[in-house]
Amino acid sequence: MAASPRDAAAAVRVDEAITFRRLEILLAFMETGNLARAAEKLDTSAVSVHRALHALESGLRCALFRHEGRNLHPTDAAQALAEVAREVLRGMTEGIRSTREVAGYSADRIRIGSLYSLTHQTVPALVMGMKLRKPDVQTELVLGSNADLLQKLRDGSVDAALMGSPESAADVESEPLFEDDIFFAAPAGSRYAALQEVDLSACAEERFVSLSEGFVTYGGFLESFRIAGFAPNVVMKTGDIFSLMNLVSGGIGCTLLPGRVRSVMPQDVQFIPLQPRYLMRQTIGLHFLRTRERDPNLLALLTVCRLARAKPL
Repeated sequence: MAASPRDAAAAVRVDEAITFRRLEILLAFMETGNLARAAEKLDTSAVSVHRALHALESGLRCALFRHEGRNLHPTDAAQALAEVAREVLRGMTEGIRSTREVAGYSADRIRIGSLYSLTHQTVPALVMGMKLRKPDVQTELVLGSNADLLQKLRDGSVDAALMGSPESAADVESEPLFEDDIFFAAPAGSRYAALQEVDLSACAEERFVSLSEGFVTYGGFLESFRIAGFAPNVVMKTGDIFSLMNLVSGGIGCTLLPGRVRSVMPQDVQFIPLQPRYLMRQTIGLHFLRTRERDPNLLALLTVCRLARAKPL
């Protein structure tokens, strides 16, 4: 007569007293033959070792050791359990390793997400720093908007993201790299060229180009015009900041750009400071999920970022 599903489940149920930690303690005791030496090896107490061995006996419902005075001598049953425990722990160790690899934890590669505007100086500097600290770890770069990168971080498509600090992201750990101001960007020789600073409220008739929704600079763009009291006439949007600069260079319209792209902007694009009331400041940093905060690769990247923060990127 075939066993019922309930009987089958009961046959393979493991008593809760039998844990991986207690199996580790059993193996340590079998290897050292002494409670004190086993405790020292596992950085615990002899009392804890004795309790763990007794708990295994209770969970198995059979004797594992003979008591001779104050000494414990393993029985054949203890030898049999130790042999199985080695295989179980070896298999679990391999399972943890492969699971972490799938999740990107301490793998032989690290996937870094980044804003387009950080690929000129910040990304190369951090990649070189990682090469020095983790020469065997390959770096993959994934570009996108702030919103894209935050989603990729949460779904595991990237391990870390270099982007603007997201709001209301309690699941994300952040390490600031630098702060950046937003400037008014116009074609060279425009009517704004001679100004010391731009009053956005006087630009209601101007044509503008902008990044698409989801970019950290787009958020600052909208906030500045909210303060100016009007909705800008956006004639074109684009998905990367370098294309945006080219649109300004080509005379399609003006825009607002972060100062970090000044060194790579076309010669015929001019940066003019905004009046202080319109000034938007971005905090750019390294971001990763709190659940990954002990990942050795991320810890190495975090160290690189902290060292780089003391230097201009």
